[in-house]
Amino acid sequence: MVLGWAGAQLSILLFVAGLLLPGGWAGAEAGVSVNGWSLRAESGWQSWAAALCCLLLAAALCLAVTHVLRWLAPRLLGPSSAERLALAAERERVLAERNRLAHELHDSIGHTLTAATIQAAVAGEVLCVDPVAARAALRSIEESTRAALEDLDYVLGMLREEKAGTAPARTLADLPELFDRLRHAGAVVEPELSGDCAQVQGTLSRAAYRILQEGLTNALRHGAGGPIRVTVATAPGSLELGVVNRTGAGSGRSPGVFPTSGHGLPGLLERVRLLHGEIEAGPDGPEHWRLAVRLPVRLPA
Repeated sequence: MVLGWAGAQLSILLFVAGLLLPGGWAGAEAGVSVNGWSLRAESGWQSWAAALCCLLLAAALCLAVTHVLRWLAPRLLGPSSAERLALAAERERVLAERNRLAHELHDSIGHTLTAATIQAAVAGEVLCVDPVAARAALRSIEESTRAALEDLDYVLGMLREEKAGTAPARTLADLPELFDRLRHAGAVVEPELSGDCAQVQGTLSRAAYRILQEGLTNALRHGAGGPIRVTVATAPGSLELGVVNRTGAGSGRSPGVFPTSGHGLPGLLERVRLLHGEIEAGPDGPEHWRLAVRLPVRLPA
């Protein structure tokens, strides 16, 4: 404030001097005195030169003070280093939460819509021939959409910053229900479970469920029928997950039956990386696609 006030006063003084000095009108005279040595501009070209210098000095002073104040303002009045770190941490937390919610929506809603679409098609085909199978498919659609609505309500509550309830916790213990929904959709699921899945708990168990759910959803979307082999192997220090299905190559199935956003595999890679695991996804022979994930397991004490 002091610097701005002093600069403004001096600039006004120079500007007024520049207006009054030309030609010596209003009786103004230009002069400089330093330690007894003086210099005065007489009327004529000297007064005009002195006026021009005063105006140029006033403009230069304004620019210089403005530049200095702009440089000082964020350093004197801006957030401190601790405040900037706190803001960065808050932005990181918000982005991480949004990313997690996006994963939840993609995993739950994407899987449900895929399964419900296939189940609805199956129900329409067998409605007259096999009413029992049609009713089973419709019942599976009801169950899967109800579970998806629970996930959706939770995510919407988080987005609205409401006090939402606990997140629907689906873990490896819920795999049989997931397999049943796929079978109602007409898929042939061949699970191979080994080890004690109960020792995988908490976040790791929920993440493993979502990884298998995404792999099975992709198998439904892009597969060419045939059995889907699902492997869950629990070892003392690791958890191995696998999904193998036939691809559409040479099967006559047209690709792109289900439009995809392209976020599935990148989401899996990010999820596995956060858990310090390893992932492989790609062709397994000429007619199969394989998803293999290995996650480290910390056994409870």
